[in-house]
Amino acid sequence: MNPDALPTQLAELWRELRPLGGPIAHIFRTTYVDRWVRFHSLLDSKYPDSEDEYAIALERHNTILGELFTGLDVFVVTPDWSDTLTDPAGYPTPRAELHPQGIHWWTKSDQHDPEYYTHTRFYADGRPWRHGCIDALLRAAANEATVEVFLTDTALRRIHHPYDGGADVILTTPSERDALRERHTDWLSSHPSGL
Repeated sequence: MNPDALPTQLAELWRELRPLGGPIAHIFRTTYVDRWVRFHSLLDSKYPDSEDEYAIALERHNTILGELFTGLDVFVVTPDWSDTLTDPAGYPTPRAELHPQGIHWWTKSDQHDPEYYTHTRFYADGRPWRHGCIDALLRAAANEATVEVFLTDTALRRIHHPYDGGADVILTTPSERDALRERHTDWLSSHPSGL
């Protein structure tokens, strides 16, 4: 996808292929519940607090990402927030440093009261998937330094959304989800809901 055309083409593609909602990562698991699985980065969704634990968490993320995207191009999506549509990010986030090639392609505006809005702005870039290519973003997600990050193939068929305790993954079918879940049962929650 031509970088100049990315904002328009990606937004049109999202509306066509993901009509159930915008690119709001934390709602993917409820929007696509029949194709969703959650993997924990560490036992019991523990947050990494040592380099050894970060190594385990990154390896788990990259293993799943490799199974989803090896040989494919992906979109890497990151957000920021502001009280206005055009001002710089109003909340501290390392998005610009960790994803400088991201191009603004979507804005979701929420009105909290008659005078207060939050504008979530989404940025994306396309790149070939390779092991480790987003490790800095994965670490930032594990620390909650950035949230709502996700990767998807360029056909928007599979989605990987890292969060501070692991990743929510959306697959193409329930059977594909079940197969991935079975390959990594040690990384699943023991909670009946899968959370």
